[in-house]
Formats: sequence, structure tokens, C-alpha cells
Amino acid sequence: MRNYIILNDRSSADIPGLLIQELAPISKPLLRNQIEEIEGRDGDIVTPLGYAAYDKEISIGLYGKFDIDEVIEYFNSEGKVVFSNEPDKYYYYKILNQIDFERLVRFRTAAVTLHVQPFKYANDEKAKTYTSFDNNSVTIRNNGNIYSKPTITIFGTGTINLSLNGNQIFVINLGDQASQITIDAQSLEAYNAETGVLMNRSVDGDYDNLRLKVGTNTISWSGSATKIVINKYSRWI
Repeated sequence: MRNYIILNDRSSADIPGLLIQELAPISKPLLRNQIEEIEGRDGDIVTPLGYAAYDKEISIGLYGKFDIDEVIEYFNSEGKVVFSNEPDKYYYYKILNQIDFERLVRFRTAAVTLHVQPFKYANDEKAKTYTSFDNNSVTIRNNGNIYSKPTITIFGTGTINLSLNGNQIFVINLGDQASQITIDAQSLEAYNAETGVLMNRSVDGDYDNLRLKVGTNTISWSGSATKIVINKYSRWI
């Protein structure tokens, strides 16, 4: 089977005359560290700073009746990318480097560098929706190989005290009328997904604490929640 990529749900196989000649190897992102040396102390102190985004370079080519304008349009994009050597996962990407399309037309080959974020997600993972609860709690499983930073949408009224794995992480004020709030742990934002209005002032707590460990997690609360929706709960490096 020949190589392909999928950019924002559109396959390179659907672009007339476009070939994906070579894909980047599957690799682990670099863990950034701060290294501190202290006078009089042996060794040093290494503080992890998180995983770094990195580049995946692919080689593309042309054949037959191609339309270079369509190829240019295809790569003038950002969003989600799937590589055929990891067909069940997607990355978030941007194309930051210039592509030599003149070389592509003249020599029928060129390099494309996709700048990808360090984590990848399952193509077939759907949001989990809960409308009935036992003891005001739900369980969610991170099927990946590293902690995830999900989005969680809570529907209800009044004050919600939200806990993760037994530790309270948020106090959420939904107001007196039935409302909703989405907390996006990756973007460090809270908003109303229906109206688009930011609601950070309605959340007391550190968004970075919304981290799902690998395996089963329990989300519990006190207050009047009527529905919970959790998305992006699994991720991989």
C-alpha cells in the first residue's frame, strides 16, 4: 500500500498527481529540561519542563496530470494530520517552513516539513457523555501512554465543587439558571461552548490540575450537575 497523509480529513490520495514518497519515522518527542548547577553541590538539578513540539519531514512527488495549484492549496493549511504509518492516530500540525514548489514542478520532488505538537490522539475516540450518575461521580479511562489534559463540559446550576481522583480541583459557579461551562485543560481556558463567551471568572482552581492519569480516573462533585461531557481523554507520545 502506498504512503499517504490526511490533512483535516482530506487524503493526499484524493489530490490528482500527488505522491507521498517518504514519511517521517515514528519518534518520541523531546522532553525539555532545565539543568541547574549549585556551587558546592555534586551533580546538578534537572527539572522537567514538558515535551517539545517537533518537525516531521515528508518527501512528496508529482506524476501524471497534476494541478500544482491544488497541491499548493492542500499544503496551505493547519489543523489535524494523520500519517499512513500511524493510521489510528492524529497530530496537531502547522506548516511553518516554505515549500519549494518550483523544485517540485521541475524535478517532481520536494520536502514538506510539518511542525507537530508532541502528543497524538486516537482517530476513533468519541466524547463520553454522562447523564446518570452514581454518588455524583463518573469514571473515565485514559487509554494512552501518558497523562491527558481533557476538555470537560458540565451542565447544571449553582456551585459545583469538582474533584479528580479524590482531590478537589475546581469550584465552578454556574449561576442560578441552567447553564453549561467547558474547561479546556490543554488551552487553559473556560468558556460556554454554545455562546463562545469566556467564563474563566466562573472557575476557581488551576486548570493544569485537570490531568487524567493513564488508566481509570474518577471525577466526582457536589452540587447540581445534570450532564457531564468529557473529550480528548486519551493521548500518546
